[in-house]
Amino acid sequence: MNPAWIAFLIIALVILTGALQVVRSKNLVHSVFWLALTLIGTAALFVHLHADFVAAVQVLLYTGGVITLMLFGVMLTRRLDGIVIPNESHRLAIGGLLGAATLTTIVLAVMRDVSSSQVSIGGAAPDTAKLGQLFLQQMVLPFEVLSLLLLAAMIGAIALARKVDP
Repeated sequence: MNPAWIAFLIIALVILTGALQVVRSKNLVHSVFWLALTLIGTAALFVHLHADFVAAVQVLLYTGGVITLMLFGVMLTRRLDGIVIPNESHRLAIGGLLGAATLTTIVLAVMRDVSSSQVSIGGAAPDTAKLGQLFLQQMVLPFEVLSLLLLAAMIGAIALARKVDP
């Protein structure tokens, strides 16, 4: 078997195991950690596909940012120390399996109908330097507005999670 396929299968196994444990874990904090593993596995898949920029964005934004915010959200919403926040999604396994089977069927049907001759990759690969220039020159205002929006969301989450004394 080709080493590239072996690497792909290992990465896919890590992603699927992490995703399954996100749903099956009864502790919400453990679910967040399993989600982090799943997102890191997805970044590894991007590296395997030679999409290094997308992998870096995956690690920085999702694994670094989103997981950190989720952990802060879980930790700040606990009212008392020692209370485990239950994760009730592990009871929805049948619906998840049906959804996965449906998605797999659709993907396989599309893959069967589309031959490799119909797929074309156009143009040159995007340049990371040009993307950075775009963000920090022409798109600087939307970029900063988004950062303010995320800051407002974090402050709102902290305000909602703060315990109010009567």
